[in-house]
Formats: sequence, C-alpha cells, structure tokens
Amino acid sequence: MPEKRDYYDVLGISKNSSAEDIKKAYRKMAKKYHPDVSKEENAEQKFKEVQEAYDVLSDSEKKNNYDQYGHQGNPFQGFGSGASSFEGFGGGFGDIFSQFFGGQNTQRRYNGPQKGEDLERVMTIEFMDAVLGTKKDISVVVQDTCHTCGGNGAASKEDISTCQNCNGKGHINVDQRTMFGTMRSQQVCKNCSGRGEIIKKRCTSCAGAGKLRQNKNVSVNIPAGIDDNMTLKVAGYGNGGTKGGPKGDLYLTFRIKPHKVFRRRNYDIHLEIPVSIADAVLGTKVDIPTIYGDVTLKIPSGTNHGTILRMSGQGIKHVQKNRKGDQLVIVKVETPNQINSEEKKLYEKLKNIESTKSKSSWQKFKNLFK
Repeated sequence: MPEKRDYYDVLGISKNSSAEDIKKAYRKMAKKYHPDVSKEENAEQKFKEVQEAYDVLSDSEKKNNYDQYGHQGNPFQGFGSGASSFEGFGGGFGDIFSQFFGGQNTQRRYNGPQKGEDLERVMTIEFMDAVLGTKKDISVVVQDTCHTCGGNGAASKEDISTCQNCNGKGHINVDQRTMFGTMRSQQVCKNCSGRGEIIKKRCTSCAGAGKLRQNKNVSVNIPAGIDDNMTLKVAGYGNGGTKGGPKGDLYLTFRIKPHKVFRRRNYDIHLEIPVSIADAVLGTKVDIPTIYGDVTLKIPSGTNHGTILRMSGQGIKHVQKNRKGDQLVIVKVETPNQINSEEKKLYEKLKNIESTKSKSSWQKFKNLFK
C-alpha cells in the first residue's frame, strides 16, 4: 500500500495555518481536483486525498492527534478512504460540485405546466422553390396529449390523488450538513416520481403516459430566399405539453437541391452564357433567363471572354430585408470547332486585315520579357 502524503503537503499549507487558512486551502484544492472539472491525472484519487486531509485538519481533536502521532497513530486512519468521506455532503461528487460551483440538482422537476419538447426535421426542396418561396404540406409524428384522459394519465379523475409524501409539490426539501453550515436542497419525490400525484388506475389508451404518438399534417409557408442549412420555426407543432403546458415547436432545417444552370452566391445568381465571336465583337442583345423569367440584356461590342455583366435586382429576395440580390452573367465567347469554306474565306480575309495590328500587339507582349 503506498505511503500516505502529509496532510499539510496535500493542502499546500504549514502546520501553523489557521482554521480559516485550512478552509481556504481546501476549497482551492477541491476545485482543482474535482473530477467533474479537473483534467489532472488521477483527479478523483487526489480529490479524495484532499477531502481526507481536510476531514482531519479541520477538526481540532483529530488535528492534535495527527500532529502528535502522524498517520500511524491517528485513530481515524482510513477515515476518508471510501464513500464515507463524502457523507457530510449528502450524495457524492454531484452534490459537492453543486455546492462549490453554484449549480443545482439537474434532476429537479417541477410540478407545474411544462412546454412540450421541440422537434427537429430536415427538409429537402428544389432550388426554384427556395429562391421564390413556396408552400409545402408535410407530415410529422408527435407525442400529443391523450384525448381519452386529457393528458393526466388516469382512467378517471377519481383515480388521481395528491401525493402525501410531497403534498403535491413533486419534490421534497433535504437539509445537508456541509463545511459551510446546513444547506437545503430539493430532491425529486420518489413516491410520485416528481408528478405530485398518485394514479391508482392508468388510462388504457396511453398507459398512464398522458400522451400518444400521432401523425400531424403541417402546411408550411417557406419564404423566398431560404438557403441551405437555414432553419425555419413552425410554432406549436412540436410535442404536447405537460400539465396544460403549451406545445413545443417544430424546427425545419433545409437542404436545397442544386439547379442545372443557376448558381447561388449568397443572394446573387451566377449564370454563364455562350456568345459567338461575331456577337462579342459587334455587340448584340440577348434574352437572358432569370429566376423570374427572361430579361433582355445588351452585350456591348468588344466584349471579351470572361466578362461579367450585372443585371441589377434580378437575384434572390433577402429573407429578412426588403431587397434583392443581382444576377451576374459570365460571358463565354465560343470559338467554332468547324467552319465551312465560305466562313474560312471570311476569317482569312479578317486575318489579313488584322495582321498589322496583331503584329504590333504581339511585339508589345514580347517586349515585356526583355
């Protein structure tokens, strides 16, 4: 069995430390090694070691005995070597953590009305439905109030009686002795499991649960501009509440299918269009598809490959703001793969006309490398 460390070393104090110093040191070390928060190796064992040291040094009689005889002569040796060392806190690590860090028993229940649980669903929709908005009917399975018993879980009202153990509160008060004095906390009443009521005969429809699984049809208005991974709240379409509490809500997270041609960038639409060499050089007007229909766009003369033309207000409506994005048209100048004899003659003629201009441009380009 490993040799025990000196209790003063465990708390990091001297033998001349006052009772207040011992208490401060204990609180500091207990927080440091508490298993719920500490990342130290063997934190639980160290926490027990700190507790054991404080149990001895905080008691004047035990402290005097330890100062005279050490571990071997201490009649309370092993006092903190098991679960008994935590009895003063009334329930182990969870309660100690609560007292040190200001938490409360997370298992506490309340006997009043409670809102039903929210539901989360993923919904996949088409691109055009997302950018223009639409209305969809969906079906969800919810835990709703049992219509037979009205949610009380009993066969009749006569089968419900107030729990005598907690007087209908659903919890009981428990006094605990700690190093800070007597502290009062609340615990779930075991007699009624926090309901505050005892049911003698359960409802045959819901078996006493007070709720039943039901299919509900929901008509959802999907606003224009909804984007991938956005979430829409549909109020009142979650699980039913308890004790007359309101229903939970339904949260729909959207997945948007990609479009064959349009590409979305925030609230703008990107669209690539093919333009012939002649139209790029001479300029033209083209009916461009948008999410709202065709709109005529002017292609200026001398337009280069990759030029981006902006169509203001032809993008997606903002979900929360009264404005729209733009449509950005990317020009892709197409070079023909095959030409007939007549076209070839025309291109050769054009080449001869541009030869002088082309030589001048090429020479300027080469001069950049000198």
